[in-house]
Amino acid sequence: MAEHTAVHAPAPLGGKLLTPFTFVLGVLSLAAGVVAVIRLVYGLGAVTNLSDGYPFGIWIVYDVVIGSALACGGYVMALLVYIFNRGEYHPLVRPALLASLMGYTLAGVSVILDMGRYWNSWHIFWPGYAQPNSVLFEVATCISAYILVMWIEFSPAYLDKIGLGGIKKIVSRLMFLFIALGVLLPSMHQSSLGSMLVIFGRQINPLWQSGFMLPLEYLMTAVLMGFAVVVVEATLVSIGFKRPMETPLLAKLAKFVWGLLLAYLVVRIGGLVMRGALPNAFHFDAPSYCFWVEMLCFALPLVMLARKTSRNNSGKLFGAAVLLMMGGFMLRVDGFLIGYRTGESWHYFPALPELTITVGLIAFEILAYTLLVKILPVLPAIPRQVAR
Repeated sequence: MAEHTAVHAPAPLGGKLLTPFTFVLGVLSLAAGVVAVIRLVYGLGAVTNLSDGYPFGIWIVYDVVIGSALACGGYVMALLVYIFNRGEYHPLVRPALLASLMGYTLAGVSVILDMGRYWNSWHIFWPGYAQPNSVLFEVATCISAYILVMWIEFSPAYLDKIGLGGIKKIVSRLMFLFIALGVLLPSMHQSSLGSMLVIFGRQINPLWQSGFMLPLEYLMTAVLMGFAVVVVEATLVSIGFKRPMETPLLAKLAKFVWGLLLAYLVVRIGGLVMRGALPNAFHFDAPSYCFWVEMLCFALPLVMLARKTSRNNSGKLFGAAVLLMMGGFMLRVDGFLIGYRTGESWHYFPALPELTITVGLIAFEILAYTLLVKILPVLPAIPRQVAR
């Protein structure tokens, strides 16, 4: 498999839209759509195991809290390229932005599905209903605004396709404003997702109830997960579409990841020691086991990416990125579900319809990405002589 670092203008991949792979993804997406209709007609109780004790199920924890963090690839690349002026990473921006756009849009859909009175969701945008002191309100408004901003940021890829080249010129002149918002809004709501745990107080296991440190921990891990997703997405695209690997570029990216990961582990472990919560890690119960899995998922990439030779190995890069994604996944599942105890009489495990919608949304995200890179100029064009 050849490797390259030359920058080329984005171009559609082309090829068949209907394949066995896209067909399976379509079936899973359709199944989720059917369950979503049942939920909207008959209510949450018809398809979920939510209760007064566990109001946040898998739709919020995975589809929103985890899903939005996994969709931070566009955010971190905009931060790196446009704020820190690292233009060599520009070829990774548009693919990362598309993946983020799909992830955040579907997170927004999940919020509406999980809302008891979903027909009142428009209240989020109406000033008369604003609750400025509410963390949930801030998260909802920021995510909604960021979805709109990302569609505008991505618009140069599709405006020409739909015959709106004139609007594209206007948007291009104003793009610096949307890029600034595209960096500000995720910084706000990703940190606020951590703040949501503060509301639960002592119901959260001390291993994850870090108080004022929660916003920082969630923001740092969202950035780490965003970088990790960029590596995973670039690797899978190169393999799946038989394109040259971006290993030299991703290896440079790994240097930033390693430094941030080291800083996060200092913050995380230091916080546990300062709060006197570390002994809880040795209780030999489900939360403590999950804690060690979480920490291992963060510690192993720190070792794997420490040496330059390891960062230049595409396999180790991919493995470290997957572990980082799992670490961020476990941090959020542990905090919102595993480490959450509202009383002995309350228990939660997602119902099959809940899992169906979650799997279907993931399938639809992959399906949409696959189809759009074939139709729109998203991935950099590659010369024929370096194609596999």
